[in-house]
Amino acid sequence: MIRRRTALSVSAAGLLAAVPLLTGCGSTPHPGAAAVVGKDRITVAQLQSQVEDVREAQRSAPQGRQLLASSARLSQDTLVRLIQYRVIEAAGRDNGVDVTRRELQERREEVEKLLGGSAAVDSRFLAAGIAPDQVDQELSAGLVRAKLEKKLGQARTVDTLMKTSEALRVDVNPRYGTWDPKRGTARPVQEPWLRPAAPAAPEQPA
Repeated sequence: MIRRRTALSVSAAGLLAAVPLLTGCGSTPHPGAAAVVGKDRITVAQLQSQVEDVREAQRSAPQGRQLLASSARLSQDTLVRLIQYRVIEAAGRDNGVDVTRRELQERREEVEKLLGGSAAVDSRFLAAGIAPDQVDQELSAGLVRAKLEKKLGQARTVDTLMKTSEALRVDVNPRYGTWDPKRGTARPVQEPWLRPAAPAAPEQPA
């Protein structure tokens, strides 16, 4: 699964192969959007809803205090992951790769067997900033990535993901940072006049 929360591959705690970097650029803010990926807008409200799902699960977890303390950049990390899902999905679609419901169910069963049950899976993914109801989306993206590698090979898959990201012209709202085309992630906000978005903050125009 994910080698790091913002890596372009899916897999909490090393369950799936690490995914290479995305390429993209973004500088033009869009009112009400946390990011724009091609024609797809990820709204601030959608992002905050995902973040709150994670926060709620963290607060309910036995190790909740530690999880909350270790996820200060949850909003940004979640946004990066949502962008990456869209790039992987687009690359898969362009190359005739998708995931069936049966395949996703089988993958879920494999991961549960590996980690020791559904509760263990939820706990492991939660430590990576992914709520229980978001796990299937993470696994699905990982399966698309794996299928691309099987069909194209690793090197061509890397190139395909980068070209797809570039074609989609990833545009991140400056309040969440700036898109780093080399690392496939968003750099934290550094300017003193721009504050990083806080989890569950009221929606603000970009």
